[in-house]
Formats: sequence, structure tokens, C-alpha cells
Amino acid sequence: MKKIIFAINVTLDGCCDHTKGMADDEIHEYFADLLRQVDVLIYGRKTYELMVPFWPDMAKNHSGQTNAINDFARAFDAVSKIVVFSRSLEKIDHSKTTVVNTNLREEILKLKQGEGKNILLGGVDLTSQIIELDLIDEYHFVVQPLIVGKGRRLWDRADLPERLQLKLIESRVFKSGAIMLRYTK
Repeated sequence: MKKIIFAINVTLDGCCDHTKGMADDEIHEYFADLLRQVDVLIYGRKTYELMVPFWPDMAKNHSGQTNAINDFARAFDAVSKIVVFSRSLEKIDHSKTTVVNTNLREEILKLKQGEGKNILLGGVDLTSQIIELDLIDEYHFVVQPLIVGKGRRLWDRADLPERLQLKLIESRVFKSGAIMLRYTK
């Protein structure tokens, strides 16, 4: 069975607003390596609209400021399938993307039972719903050495029925002082 891996950049104070900080080359390389381990991406509408067409266009045009950013763009574009869970989107003009608006739990379980590599989950709102369903297998937090004070917080909308105890299975310190923390249930 495929694993669902949730990965996100977050500040020390829990902010996950992409406008509050930028990943450096080493962090882009880390996420590019993670993308190469999956064949499905899962997003909600808001995160999808941030990622597509931005990264596929950058992959085609090689328009990133550094090789690491271009490599991340190519790794993103190489993922074979993107699933967007949305009640407001009906159709998307991107050949790799499927829009789903039916039973979230049922659809996630179908994806997990598929053949191939693992599944990468990104974003905040949809992730809060999936964590409530207890369907995330691994968590990758890249904690930036920043306190921003304002912005969207990671678990603001999560409503867990009980505390979720995770087990640290890997950690890594980046040159920037950011720390990757990898957890499993």
C-alpha cells in the first residue's frame, strides 16, 4: 500500500504562508528529492492554484533563478498525476490533473491502494481534513529559523478527535539553520 506523505515549510511560530519566507537551494533540493519518490500529488484548490501552472511553466522555460529551483520545477513536472480535491472546481486544463469532489476518505483510500510510488500531500486546509481522517502516514516538516508573528498557521483548522502522537524517524539540519523533522505514526 502506498504511503501518504505530508510535507511543508513552516516557521518556528507555526506560520506556513509561502509569502513569509523562501526556501533556499538546499531546501529546494530536499523537496525535489522527495518529489522523485512519489507519483501522485494531492492538493486542495488553493494550493493547486499556487503550484500549477507556476512550476510546470518554470520546468518548461528553465526560468528559475538557480539550478536547484529549476531542478525542483522539473521534479514537480515529472510527477505523473495530480489530484485536486475541490467543491468549486469542475474542470482544469492540465493533462495530469484530476478534480475530485466526492467522498474524501474513500478517494484517499483508493489512491493509497494503487500501484506505484508514494503520494505527496501539500497545503493546509485539505491536510487538516485528511489528518482528522487519520490517513497520513508520514510528516515532513522543514522548520525555518524565523518568527514572523503573522500569517496562516498550520493546524488552525484541524479538529482532531484525540492527540496524535508521532515518532521522530529522521532529522536533518540545513546550512540555513532550518531543520527537517520526519515523523511517522
